[in-house]
Amino acid sequence: MTYNLHPIIVHFPIALLFLYSLINIIPTHSWFPKITWKPIERFLLVVGTIGIFLAKSSGEMAENLTQSPSDIVKMHEVFANATTWFYIALVVIEFLPVVIHFMKKRKIGSEKIHTVLNNISNYISKKWLIVLLSLLGLLALFVTGLLGGAIVYGSTADPLAPIILKLLGL
Repeated sequence: MTYNLHPIIVHFPIALLFLYSLINIIPTHSWFPKITWKPIERFLLVVGTIGIFLAKSSGEMAENLTQSPSDIVKMHEVFANATTWFYIALVVIEFLPVVIHFMKKRKIGSEKIHTVLNNISNYISKKWLIVLLSLLGLLALFVTGLLGGAIVYGSTADPLAPIILKLLGL
């Protein structure tokens, strides 16, 4: 007997990445200034991003078990891939300073490499870019979930599904 684990696995990265995005989009840092947000953000982002890969893997197995229209499944996969790339970009932005610090401390690489990496880190770690990627990741996450719901429950179970499906030409 084969079980579809995808619906069980997929909800963890959704919840973690949803929280990560909300923390970055809404002014939580100014609302709760005594909280050290960076470790919380990094935990949510890393565990959520790892969860994306588990969800994608289980999704590939689930695709073989479903009788859903292939065009919706393919679009679900497209948005799942977009979600993955948005959050991978955020992982790079969050952890490049950590990698640079580690390299300097362990004397890995030359000063020129450290300077180049610092310049890249300073360029990409702008708050507006993190908010933009968080918004895009959240939007892609939303559409991925909506399409997943349409695959499982049909296109009329969610009142937004017909609208989104029509916008996507499905």
